[in-house]
Amino acid sequence: MKQIKADGLMVVITLFWGFTFLFTKIGLESTNESLFVLLRFALALLMVPIFFKKHLKNIPKDTLKNGIILGLFFGGGFVLQTYGLKLTTVPKSAFITGLAIPLVPFVYKILVNKPVGKYSLIAVLVATIGLWLFSNPDFNNLNFGDILTLFSTVFWAFYITYIDILTKQKEGIEYTAQLVFIQFLVIIAMTTITFFIFDFKSFHIDLNKNLIIALLYNGLIASFIVTFLHTAYQKFTNPVKAALIFSLEPVIASVASIFVFGIVFSTREIMGAIIMIVGVLISEIGPFINDRYFTNKLKSNK
Repeated sequence: MKQIKADGLMVVITLFWGFTFLFTKIGLESTNESLFVLLRFALALLMVPIFFKKHLKNIPKDTLKNGIILGLFFGGGFVLQTYGLKLTTVPKSAFITGLAIPLVPFVYKILVNKPVGKYSLIAVLVATIGLWLFSNPDFNNLNFGDILTLFSTVFWAFYITYIDILTKQKEGIEYTAQLVFIQFLVIIAMTTITFFIFDFKSFHIDLNKNLIIALLYNGLIASFIVTFLHTAYQKFTNPVKAALIFSLEPVIASVASIFVFGIVFSTREIMGAIIMIVGVLISEIGPFINDRYFTNKLKSNK
């Protein structure tokens, strides 16, 4: 039951992440990329002591270390993806970011040294094919943005895997709140550095209604609430399955774009989205079918 609940929450997280595309696009019309990310996580950081102040006292050294590890991979993925997107196209960025899906099983194998189930591997392959069809990337002209985005996928793969490893050590709201708080601190430190290195000279901000709405959604919902849920509940599933569910983020973002920007899906994109969903379903239903039918059939034949 815990795994079913966790998988359901991973879907909810993906839904919220998918909508960040729209709000980020709106917010970036009023300020720099790195400043937007900095303000987003500063708002999220402010929420942690408001709701979990009593849980932030006397943070143990091992919790501090775990939070820094997660924050470095989380922040590194955000920074590299944001700057990569400035130099490449959205379809290429979506596809390259989605390459975290096939990377997670290998990272999981390296860090945990546990075999990945056959249905998870099949699901990863199917979802990657679907992602290719959906995003339809053009790799005739690779640029520096593509390389930065590719490096971000490595950070995302390690982040998803380390969430599994480091959160299974302990349970409870106190440990989760402390990890989330430290992650946000690390991300703010990283984006502050990148802002002064790359964006300070072109600094601009127009504090209008659209920017405020974008920051409220991305900061409160997509960062504070979603990061807390992700940190607390991914440990009840496995990182490969979580990565497969997260792969649906560009599909959700594109569906939302239909209503906001009037974007229309092509037949290829529809087929790609369906194949990605099939990949996720294989990871969910495959083990159940195997246990329910094949395993029982073998037992009955003995």
